[in-house]
Amino acid sequence: MMDLKQYEAVKFELAQALRSIGARIKEDRARRERLHELFVRLAEDRFNLAVVGRFSRGKSSLMNAIIGTNRLPTGVLPVTSVITAVAYGSHEEVVIRFQRDRVESRVPLAALPEYTSQRYNPGNVRRVREAEVRLPAEILRRGFHFVDTPGLASTIAENTRTTEEFLPEADAFVVVTSHESPLSEEEMDVIRAAVVSDRRTFVVVNKHDAVSAAERSESLLFIRRHLERLFGPDAPSVFSVSARDALEAKLHGDPQALEASGIGPLEEALGRFLLEHKRDEFLLHLEERIAELAREVGGADTQVPALGSIAQTGAMLPTEAGAGLSEVGGCEICAAVFDAWFDLLRVFQQELADSPERQRAHAERGGLCGLHTWQYASLASTHGICTGYPALLERLSKGLHEAAGSPLALREIEQKIRALLPGSGRCEVCEACRAAERKAAQRIRERLAREPVQLESLGAICMPHLPLVIECLEDVASARRLLARQARILERISEDMRRYATKHDALRRDLGSEEEITAAERALSLVAGHRRVHSAAGK
Repeated sequence: MMDLKQYEAVKFELAQALRSIGARIKEDRARRERLHELFVRLAEDRFNLAVVGRFSRGKSSLMNAIIGTNRLPTGVLPVTSVITAVAYGSHEEVVIRFQRDRVESRVPLAALPEYTSQRYNPGNVRRVREAEVRLPAEILRRGFHFVDTPGLASTIAENTRTTEEFLPEADAFVVVTSHESPLSEEEMDVIRAAVVSDRRTFVVVNKHDAVSAAERSESLLFIRRHLERLFGPDAPSVFSVSARDALEAKLHGDPQALEASGIGPLEEALGRFLLEHKRDEFLLHLEERIAELAREVGGADTQVPALGSIAQTGAMLPTEAGAGLSEVGGCEICAAVFDAWFDLLRVFQQELADSPERQRAHAERGGLCGLHTWQYASLASTHGICTGYPALLERLSKGLHEAAGSPLALREIEQKIRALLPGSGRCEVCEACRAAERKAAQRIRERLAREPVQLESLGAICMPHLPLVIECLEDVASARRLLARQARILERISEDMRRYATKHDALRRDLGSEEEITAAERALSLVAGHRRVHSAAGK
């Protein structure tokens, strides 16, 4: 069963195949242009779902229900010719794009009506071309892109013209009507235009919670018969839903209410169409072009995915997978260790500069380990180092003179020199870091013991510190939950890295989300720990 995650994985494989080809054609300008074009298509790929309907039909409510959020404002009277798009963002914001290529503005979601409502922007006096709402929702992260076109039934022709102009860019249309007054003439005009343009259309009859079962059946029968008379076997699919009930069910985790809302069949149909459409019209076409380019350059070992065997049925839209992972913080233990060495060295560097007793004790320990020596140097002044370190150098010098003048064997000389070095057991900053690690891991254990749901409040634990946390847990069930969550976090960051790489190859880094731009640093921090923290657990 292919889903959006697998679809994206195939795109990553195609990108890797392009990189293999690119390594062979560095001096071939014509083929590199073809290569770049293919990268651009991969990077810009998204599924444009245009949502159309009269004002008050519940378009925003339906989008909220499919996305699984209540963040899109409802009941806002849209302004003439302004398209509102809903796309993925690492954090919630709105990007306002103006006509005549003015500089775009970024505003909070609460300010959206100031640019898109008739009340605050009458007649579009602000000359807004598009408002793009960015939300950290999983379905949007996978490439779904909602487009809320201007409301129908307007006396101003520009509304209809804007919707018609967007038609070629839409992969599919969702025409939202309601059981109270189904299929207005304006909605029928959109359906006719979409069907003629060979764009898949889904007719959603909203607010089925507001009518009786008998009234619902009657309106659905009327709509289906009307569409079949007009379009025959090409008649659009019809779905009866309650967007309001669907959203409430998702927000409260109520599967029975979700099923009763009718949103499930619509989401399954959208997911299946997305994958069939993109697979047949996008991936297969790209696969053919990439394979052709590979044959031309003699890339016999370039692996181009074979897409023909991928199943296409049963796909559902991802509304919950990865939920809550977009804002996961860094490793809590690394943060605790960082604070420990910073606080200690901040005081230590001053004491070492001023106190002969501190200098002697420092020299007897053999100084600090290499990592913490340089961390100390990043805080201390040159004067502080020159007053604090002579005692250590003099002790080391004395030890080397003794070794040089002794009748010791070579092995014994080596051991004597090693005894002069601090080692992990004598570096006082290492000791403080180990104590901070143990304390931070214990705090995590106590939190998970009090309430298992506290797992979701944890930051991502880096791999060097993960065994320490597992060691502190009291039951295997907690360990398995923690490991499963860590696996999802690593997988998510890997996807962000692959997206960034593809957009970089396409010279379209402007398309990258904040998560994708920071993915490389987050990945290394999780694999090796914070760059300025030495894991005492691994020493």
